[in-house]
Amino acid sequence: MPRLTWRKSSYSGSGQDDCVEVAPHPDGPILYRESDHPGAVGRTTAPGWAAFLRAVKADRCAAGPR
Repeated sequence: MPRLTWRKSSYSGSGQDDCVEVAPHPDGPILYRESDHPGAVGRTTAPGWAAFLRAVKADRCAAGPR
């Protein structure tokens, strides 16, 4: 397996243990995981990831600040 570069969510500040990390895979899929469970890796397509991000942002905007 190629070496992946995981990026932490910009919504996860320093000192937070639970955050989402994402890594584009060289063969095409988008891989994601929770930082506190790095061995459990999910896989989706770029359009699937974009739909997920839109849904998260829509919920955040509709609910207001938390």
